[in-house]
Amino acid sequence: MRKQTVNRVAAPAGGWRADLPAGMLAAVPLWLGAAPFGVIYAVSAVAAGLTPAQTIAMSLLVFAGAAQFTAVGMVAAGAAPAAIVLTTLIVNARHLLLAASLLPYLRRVGLWRRVLLAAQLTDETYALAVRRFLDGTGSPAFMAGANLSLYAAWQASTLAGVLLGAAIPDPAAYGLDLVFPLTFIGLLVPLLRERSSRPVAAAAAALTVAGALLLPGSWYILIAGVGASLLGRPKREEARP
Repeated sequence: MRKQTVNRVAAPAGGWRADLPAGMLAAVPLWLGAAPFGVIYAVSAVAAGLTPAQTIAMSLLVFAGAAQFTAVGMVAAGAAPAAIVLTTLIVNARHLLLAASLLPYLRRVGLWRRVLLAAQLTDETYALAVRRFLDGTGSPAFMAGANLSLYAAWQASTLAGVLLGAAIPDPAAYGLDLVFPLTFIGLLVPLLRERSSRPVAAAAAALTVAGALLLPGSWYILIAGVGASLLGRPKREEARP
């Protein structure tokens, strides 16, 4: 018999009025990790020579911590604009993989709503949304709420770093810069429900650590994402009748 296809389209859930605020509230604990990163980014950007307006504009338009830190480091080193753009595109290439995995859940969502969801997609809100989708309670509205919540926290922390950077103690000195990646790991682990996904996650972790130690810049992000995706690509064929 032919295997039954699982319906992976997002459920209607509670509608936009209920799910949008629910998503915003669900992302509030992520603020603890986003805030130190935003402050550190802002202080680093101003120290690298960016104006306060440029620093804030990058957070508003880019909204990608790893890419922004990479760009700031390259600005401080005097890199050419084209090199900065290319490098940050490579760093953010993992979002292609994240977005592609969400497509089955968003097939009924209009193009412009998908574009807006993609524009604010982050690792952490992706994990929140996927967990709800896998449980059958996910919705585009919940995902949009989580995205907006974290977006607001990132902008507020960037502004705080610009205005009060000199007066704020270095968050990295207290290890607060580790909160964000540790939070993402905590969100990711419950998603490893299938036994076959665990070695893929272990391979991604190994590639990330090895790449970070051995390679310059942020190439390890792309290498780990592509390598783990190739390892975990579906190999099972549909059963024939």
